[in-house]
Amino acid sequence: MIYLLDVNALVALGFQQHEFHHRMASWIGRDRPSHLATCSITELGFVRVLSQAAAYGLSITQARVLLLRLKRSEFPQFTFVSDEHDVSRLPAWVKTAAHVTDGHLAELAKAHTAVLATLDRRIPGAFLVPE
Repeated sequence: MIYLLDVNALVALGFQQHEFHHRMASWIGRDRPSHLATCSITELGFVRVLSQAAAYGLSITQARVLLLRLKRSEFPQFTFVSDEHDVSRLPAWVKTAAHVTDGHLAELAKAHTAVLATLDRRIPGAFLVPE
């Protein structure tokens, strides 16, 4: 099974000081998913979130290096999913601005025979990383 990580899951996995890092690391250690995936949206989101001075305070370069290091890890292996979807692929359950990216990522995962892995229980059909 391939799991496309949403931005929050990717940040939590890659940044040890994140409040949910232990949750992500425990899931990886316990369930040993063999393949995790990123895409342009999740990678750019990772860099954007970690380079916001008020939240984490890394520079863009530091956030980028951290992500590249994470993606080079031997376990789990990372796959990059290309994103060829436009707005016409948004699922019908997307009704608010807060769900636009979630819906896009869920459909992108499905198109690549993967499942969206998240810390957010409000995404239909996504895998909720266990607590």
